Amino acid sequence: MTLIAAMGGLSHAESTGPDHAIAMHGEPALPRGFNHLPYADPAAPKGGRIIFGQQGTFDSLNPLVVLGVAPDAVPRYVQQSLLFRSADEPFTAYGLLASHVELDDARTRLAFDIDERATFSDGKPVTAEDVLFTFELLKTKGKPFHRSSLGRVTKAEAPSLRRVVFELGDGSNRELPLVIGAMPIFAKHATNAETFGETSFKPALGSGPYLVSEVRPGAMLTLKRRKDFWAEDHPLTRGFFNADEIRYDFYRDSNALFEAFKAGLYDVRLESDPTRWMTGYDVPAVRDGRILRQTLHFDTPKGMTGLVFNTRRPIFADVRVREALGMLFDFEWVNRNLFHGVYRRAGSFFSDSELSALGVPADAREKAMLSGFPGSVRDDILAGRWTPSATDGSGRDREQARRALDLLNKAGFGMVDGVLRNMKGGDPLAFEITVTNRPQERLALNYAQSLGRLGIEVTVRLIDDVQYWRRLSAFDFDMIQWTWPASASPGNEQIGRWGSANADRKGALNYAGVKSPAIDATLQKLLGARQREDFVATVRTLDRLLLSGFYVVPLYYLPDTWLAHSRDVILPERRPAFFLSNEALARLPASPAPAN
Repeated sequence: MTLIAAMGGLSHAESTGPDHAIAMHGEPALPRGFNHLPYADPAAPKGGRIIFGQQGTFDSLNPLVVLGVAPDAVPRYVQQSLLFRSADEPFTAYGLLASHVELDDARTRLAFDIDERATFSDGKPVTAEDVLFTFELLKTKGKPFHRSSLGRVTKAEAPSLRRVVFELGDGSNRELPLVIGAMPIFAKHATNAETFGETSFKPALGSGPYLVSEVRPGAMLTLKRRKDFWAEDHPLTRGFFNADEIRYDFYRDSNALFEAFKAGLYDVRLESDPTRWMTGYDVPAVRDGRILRQTLHFDTPKGMTGLVFNTRRPIFADVRVREALGMLFDFEWVNRNLFHGVYRRAGSFFSDSELSALGVPADAREKAMLSGFPGSVRDDILAGRWTPSATDGSGRDREQARRALDLLNKAGFGMVDGVLRNMKGGDPLAFEITVTNRPQERLALNYAQSLGRLGIEVTVRLIDDVQYWRRLSAFDFDMIQWTWPASASPGNEQIGRWGSANADRKGALNYAGVKSPAIDATLQKLLGARQREDFVATVRTLDRLLLSGFYVVPLYYLPDTWLAHSRDVILPERRPAFFLSNEALARLPASPAPAN
């Protein structure tokens, strides 16, 4: 380990644990000197082209700033970070640009030594100044997640050309070292700091394995593999980045996207529509084996898909209104009639994992955390008795409608001439659901029909992708459908989703407008948890608080991952435990590249 205490580094006594990786909890699974990641195939063939299809469009290549809509291609393939996250562990990241990592036990000081081999694509070395430059860019002009997280760093300096040191305050945010390690590093000499926050089709200069070779704004993005990539034989890249060319094709709607896949115009598709999975793949390409289908299981929590209440709107300010509206979503009917019965009902933000509070009574740790916030969690949720409302599946469950109407009456609403109105001001209970694709529209129309039977006026508005993201960035909506994916180690991203500081910050991800002192305090405990047992208890506490706030109408989740791909695309035999890694894909060398 390189130790330069006199130059702002850590002493040997202060630096603990491995010097090649950081684990959020516990120890890294792989020792220093490992040959390759367990789910990578070093013998995978190199060459060919892999095409990914995406719905929507793009007006920028930088997804790290607030303005614009950008794919993740440049940070994923063109740039690199100090650390690289393993898909085989809950949250462990290994040194990539960083050859050595130093972190004290209290997580108050962090140091990286940059690999002396690391170079940008123009041949210039990656230095500590590039890291500090990136840190300042993202802290001041990045998205709210980076601004909030990196703002906790109290000091950052470069004591030498290839060494960078960060002071992390009191160490209460124990994920912060991993957030810093995950920053895609920009080249200071090739990046205009003044225009960084603006939309641009000029790709960042990076140290990664690919270069952007062609951009058709809004329609297509092509990357080509570098022949002079500095980390070609690095343990973290061995068996990865196998295609000579990677292309992203963009389609305006979900139907066009699917038709293009069936026609062989792109290679890999994660399917989320049960109707398509059950009936839409009965096509010649599947029958003759040109398209292969697989059902994969990962240990990652399944997260939450729900209809989000914008609680900034006065009509959704009362939690009783939100709970009542949630009762009127008929999951049983929808699942059977629209989705072939394949979904499971979402009742947690961390479904199918030990992090979920659904059906689990709060333990002593959780009760202690909540003791300063009496009433913040409902008794039935605290006791693990609460479940999402269930219906008889008829589509017209009168008992469920009666329960919802009783709750709305208590919130001050009553029926007047067939319209549910606020009995004080006379305003109708009416709102708009904003959607961006046909499947969302179909579900929203079904839900609107259910609400209409109780005199609730709901309008469903389908808008294009660019307008949709602009409205979300400005919180200009009543209700949207949204999915919060969950990792095995929830952390700083939860602040972006639920922290009070992000409720009114444009471009933030707190779409529900949550402002809760109890949630804020729990989020801080989440980031400071040292032991796995305390971490699990804290995530469950967060889950209970979110469920008690009824910020969403819980919808559903798929227990497994549906993957369809060209037979020419090779997946590694050994699957990672937590998520699919596109970097590990390869293409059969005998397969000709499809025509443009």
